[in-house]
Amino acid sequence: MDADAPSPMKGMVLKVLSVVVFVCMSTSIKAAGNDIATGQITFYRSAFAMVPILGFLACRGALRDAFRTSNVTGHVARGFVGILAMSCGFYGLVHLPLPEAIAIGYAMPLLAVAFAAIFLGEIVRLYRWSAVLIGLIGVFIIIWPRLTLFNQGGFGSAEAMGAVAVLFSAALGATAMVLVRKLVQKERTHTIVLYFSLSAAMFSLATLPFGWSELSWEAFFLLMIAGFCGGIGQILLTESYRHADMSTIAPFEYTSIVLGIVIGYFLFGDVPTATMLAGTAIVVGAGIFIIYREHQLGLERRGARKHVTPQG
Repeated sequence: MDADAPSPMKGMVLKVLSVVVFVCMSTSIKAAGNDIATGQITFYRSAFAMVPILGFLACRGALRDAFRTSNVTGHVARGFVGILAMSCGFYGLVHLPLPEAIAIGYAMPLLAVAFAAIFLGEIVRLYRWSAVLIGLIGVFIIIWPRLTLFNQGGFGSAEAMGAVAVLFSAALGATAMVLVRKLVQKERTHTIVLYFSLSAAMFSLATLPFGWSELSWEAFFLLMIAGFCGGIGQILLTESYRHADMSTIAPFEYTSIVLGIVIGYFLFGDVPTATMLAGTAIVVGAGIFIIYREHQLGLERRGARKHVTPQG
């Protein structure tokens, strides 16, 4: 049997493993402490991610080919937006409970649907628009208790700013997804992954004069682990899409909230509130409905190619 032949079960396993590794990455960053500059966190995350990525490409004999590109500008733009998204996300991560930061981040796929319609001209009908709206209402329910802190502590409230930062991260992440959709039309997946890590490391290194601190050995080790996990998670995620359709494996992304709640409780003493759980349920429900609609539309398009109907 061909090792690269499609295998939905293998795709699902790889997707779940990628979720576990990415949650470990977030846990390591949060454990490193909230007194480390965001740009410094982003640099270590990006730089150490290069180690497993380069090793993986070398083992596949694709390293030299991965550096070849005809769209350097596109990669730089994607890297710049991506690094802003990571920076905002990491700021929120260290100032919010872990499950809450994960839940707010679920706004990204919802916003990606809207941005694809606005910037790429993709057709999004009433069902998916309704799901996006309902999902964003769920996000608002999650962040509302944090936003009320602005009335108490002003813009000095770290938790309120953290919630807003994660929401900005989701919007920037959705923008990055739009840029990636443009890149994949002519660029190889491993080229996109490689250039993102390179550009992210370079952009974040530029923040060196702005408040980087001397790291303890423990903090350095945790950030190094975060970087390795980020690179390994990206490899697992990419490989999962090689073995199964996106609509098949995408719902497994939401297993991260379960892991986040368990890890947050035992490691950081984070107890999820009823409001957070209710908002998360709405967001997850909306996200799964969008995935379901994408799957149905994919089946319809394949059927239309086989049997042309009056409706097209």
